[in-house]
Parts: sequence; C-alpha cells; structure tokens
Amino acid sequence: MTLRILVVGAGVAGLAAARGLRVAGFRPDVVEALPATMSPGAGIYLPGNATRAMRLLGLDVPLRPLGELIFRQVFLDARGRQLFEMDVAALWAGVGESRVLSRADLQRVLLTGVGGEVRYDTEVRDLEIIDGAAKVEFGNGSIAEYDLVIGADGRRSTIREKVGLGGGAVPTGQIVYRSVVSGGPPLTDWTASLGRRSQFVAMPMGGGKIYVYADETAPDSPNPDDPLKRLQELFGSYGGPVPAILDRMEKVSVARTDEVVLDAWSKGPVVLVGDAAHATAPTLAQGGAMSFEDGYVLGQELRKSEGDISVALRVFEDRRRPRCTEVRERTRERDRTRDVPPSLRDPMLRRRGLRIFTDHYRGLVSQV
Repeated sequence: MTLRILVVGAGVAGLAAARGLRVAGFRPDVVEALPATMSPGAGIYLPGNATRAMRLLGLDVPLRPLGELIFRQVFLDARGRQLFEMDVAALWAGVGESRVLSRADLQRVLLTGVGGEVRYDTEVRDLEIIDGAAKVEFGNGSIAEYDLVIGADGRRSTIREKVGLGGGAVPTGQIVYRSVVSGGPPLTDWTASLGRRSQFVAMPMGGGKIYVYADETAPDSPNPDDPLKRLQELFGSYGGPVPAILDRMEKVSVARTDEVVLDAWSKGPVVLVGDAAHATAPTLAQGGAMSFEDGYVLGQELRKSEGDISVALRVFEDRRRPRCTEVRERTRERDRTRDVPPSLRDPMLRRRGLRIFTDHYRGLVSQV
C-alpha cells in the first residue's frame, strides 16, 4: 500500500518513527528544522528495554560496538558510602543489554535506518487538516499533502500546537546538567550519588570518557549563568568519585525539564510520538526507549490496519498510553523518593532501595 507520510523532526523520536515505518514497508519523508551540522552533545543511557526496541527496529547490530555496557547500578550517599546496588544485567535478562554511548553515535545509527534523505533546514510553517488529509506548508513556501503527519518535534512541539492537541510542556521544577568528561577516575559502574534534593550520576561510556547527568530540584531558581560553577557548589563536598570527576569537567549544558500530558495524541491524520506526546523528567532514562517503542508500534499498527489510518492511530495510542503513563508515574515516584530529606531517605534506601528502585522498571520488562 502507498501512503504519503511525513515525519517532522529528525531527533531520536523522529528517526525511530521513520525506521519503524520502513520496517513496516512504508517510505516516509523526514524533515528537520535544524541544520545537519547540529550534532547532539552529551551521552545517553539505554536500559534493556531500549536495546530490545532497537533490535525490533533492526538496528541492534550497528549499536553493539558503541559505548560501554552497564551491568550494575550503585547508589551512594553524599559522603560516598554505599546505599545499595542493583544488578542491571539480571533485571533485564532476556530483554536487552544496558548501554551508555554518545548521543551523536546513537544519532548516526538511527540515520542509517531511515532509508532516505532527511531534509534539514526545513521547518513546517503551517498545517491544515482538509478532507481527511494534512496540507503542509514548509518554510520555503512549498506546499504538500500527506495522508499522515507524525509530529516528532519534541517537548515544545510545533505540530502539537498547530493542530490543537494540548497546551505546552509543564515544568517539573528540576534543573538538569549534562557533561562528558575525559580522563576522569576509572569507573566501571553506573554510579549515583544522592544529596539533598539533588543527585550526581556518572557512568562510563567507553574510550576513557564518563557521561555525567546531574540534577537539582529548584522550581523557583533561574538557570545558572555558570553551570560548571553551580555543579561545583552543589557537589564539591561529595565523596566517592564525584570530586575527581568535577576536577576534569570542562563543558556543562544546562536545561529545565518538562512533562507533556495530553488527552489525545492524534487528531485526524496527525499523530504525536516521543516527547511531543508524553515527555517526562529523564530520571528513569526512558525517553529514548519510549521513542524507539513508539516508532516500532506505530509502523506495525499502520501495516496491520491496511491503510486505515484512523484505526491505526487509535490502536497505537491504546497500546502505548498505559506504558508511557506508567513511566511518568514511576518517574515522579523516583523523584519524590530522591527529594526525601537524606536523614530519612538514606536509612530507608539501605533497607529497601533495591526493591523500590527495581519495581520502577518491572513493568517495562514485558514486550511492547
């Protein structure tokens, strides 16, 4: 069957959607407002369900040589004393490996699966639904009609706004810091150091590099002008590997996190995927996994519906919404646990941390 399909966005969600469609036998157009020279920075942690979804998309082979495998997560208090550890390999046994790699490497893997050209520097200026089809006007003034438009353009989705699928992203109150450190201390495990309404997570990503993800709950504070200085203020007194990592840190990116919660993910021939539909704080590292799963399921439902887009989009949302809601609820739960005062939280985590944190992922072990 031939469907005219447009994917808007060539980040993780957009390229996963494009790949899922290709696997299902479709040939979508893919556009991206940013230039091709904009390469994603920092790193990304892919839990086992993310690599399983990459396998379903047929992209597990090019992923295997990249980054570093994670077998264990270690949780420390601010002084560097162990709270508990989690056997990640056992948690995801039979599902997939857990891996840390650079976002740029992941982007290159996803690009190999698109099967066609991505049109960069191409924004969607306007979108109208007419007689069941989507009329799209691009930034250069050209106009095209599609049977299906997939909005994969992130938390601040233009497509979501243009078709009226809900309000904007809602801030979670967290500030997130990301950095890649070279020449830091030897690190073999994903290691989280928990402080007061803050955490510092360091993970090996191969090639002698460490990916750092840190955050703080600060709803009323502006983003710091000097994020590296702020990290040193927040975590400079910590024990464990944190001081040695901070000593080697040079560049730090900073951003606020948002949630996207919508009553519906589609309207007529337009559907949202990834963060455009269901963004959460990145605490559980499920953003990439949910996008990969979205792309695979959407492609499969379009194929099974034999071109009936309304049926495909309804079943897609029915399959995906409960899982994405579960991720949002478990993310909120993890953040609430993190923000309990350390005098109460740390003894609790020493006793029950493994069970509590394992339960956050248990529902994701099942197949999509």
